[in-house]
Amino acid sequence: MTDHAGTRPAAWREGWDEGDDSLFAGREMDSDTQDVEYETLTYEVTGRIARITFNRPEHGNAITADTPLELAETVERADLDPRVHVILLSGRGKGFCGGYDLGVFAEQGGGPDHGPDTVTGTVLDPVVQARNHNPFGQWDPMADYAMMSRFNRGFASLLHANKPTVAKIHGFCVAGGTDIALYCDQIIAADDTKIGYPPTRVWGVPAAGMWAHRLGDQRAKRLLLTGDCISGRQAAEWGLAVESAPPGELDERTEDLLARIAAMPINQLMMVKLALNSTLLAQGVANSAMVSTVFDGVSRHTREGYAFQLRSATAGFREAVRERDEPFGDHKRAQFEPGTAR
Repeated sequence: MTDHAGTRPAAWREGWDEGDDSLFAGREMDSDTQDVEYETLTYEVTGRIARITFNRPEHGNAITADTPLELAETVERADLDPRVHVILLSGRGKGFCGGYDLGVFAEQGGGPDHGPDTVTGTVLDPVVQARNHNPFGQWDPMADYAMMSRFNRGFASLLHANKPTVAKIHGFCVAGGTDIALYCDQIIAADDTKIGYPPTRVWGVPAAGMWAHRLGDQRAKRLLLTGDCISGRQAAEWGLAVESAPPGELDERTEDLLARIAAMPINQLMMVKLALNSTLLAQGVANSAMVSTVFDGVSRHTREGYAFQLRSATAGFREAVRERDEPFGDHKRAQFEPGTAR
């Protein structure tokens, strides 16, 4: 046999879908499945890179009920695509993600009049959750957990994907936005990115539970016991980000990292990620997420949590956040869209 891999220079660099001896030879993907439109993000494949981009810039790319479902779906698309070696997650506009979209929720008692039709009448129904967040009603913690754990499950698809995931963050990555970014295998940040979880000051606990796993115990506590934020540069110094770059160089530096990862064979990438993830999972990632999600629900239904919610409803979410952050001296540094800080 003269036509074999040994006759081709560096045949190991060929993609899964390349070459006559590929498992996927002659098996083309249906083009009709490629033009799917999403409510909160966009998806495209360029070369060996799948690009998932949050696409609600006018709202700080705030998280809605669609976000975890669409994120999980697009991560799965990339994971199954033999062309894709690495998955990039980023955000359009002024920042990566400013957390959950709470403008309507916090100011009007959590009663949005819209949502995906598929969730009406389920535990994800916004009306059901609004009733469960009524400060004058009875709270069902497991209804709360059933909702938030499914959000987490969607975000955690980035960690559990077979292929490596990279988050490119700029502007701001705060509150619920960090729940998403910290599930990625690599984070690269602009030097001036604002990163943190201010809602630990009242009305929130990071539901993903990834901070200690990414930063270690002391540094995670340093941020979460104060609600303070750090810059992208400090995130890189602390090891939360793999590197940081001046804002004008972030795209170039990210593309360089992606190109280096994409040059690796898919099966090597998968084996390395699975091997390293086994250590991370052995640290108790799943248990951390469960405990943190429960406490996140509790934090929204304490005396203090109800006070914050009621203050938001009467004075407005922007004012409640100002009052929350003013004693810490950083309320004027908020870069994200007001009303999306959880």
